Amino acid sequence: MKIEVFHLNLMSPVYVAPSGNPRPFESPPENTEEEKVFCFELDAGERLAFEPDQNKLLGELVFGGEAAASGKAEIPKGNYLFAQQRKFLSKDEIIGMAADIQMEGLWQRLKPGETLYLRYLFEDGSWVTQLFRPYKRTASTM
Repeated sequence: MKIEVFHLNLMSPVYVAPSGNPRPFESPPENTEEEKVFCFELDAGERLAFEPDQNKLLGELVFGGEAAASGKAEIPKGNYLFAQQRKFLSKDEIIGMAADIQMEGLWQRLKPGETLYLRYLFEDGSWVTQLFRPYKRTASTM
């Protein structure tokens, strides 16, 4: 999959009302436009690999739920590597996109964070899948 990876400075958090039974890769029911957000802890052995094992990259699901005006969970404000596709992606496509974001961040000599945020929103008549990966600059990129 060909994606473009952008640097995004998220100026305010995206709040989430966590669900008791989050299902991050389940297609949305018809006639719904609810924005969903999920947070994954990435596998410690794969999260800084140039070619991560895509079967291991996504670790534990930390939380998932609906985007809200306020909530107990959030995508915090900060700097992110960001990519999106204008469709509802499958689990394998999401993992592939996460691996591409990771490789691009490492290629740019950034230090990608330990989490990955997945967001689905309905925009302009279709679903959009977005991935946010926090990062820090290394001394050589400052």
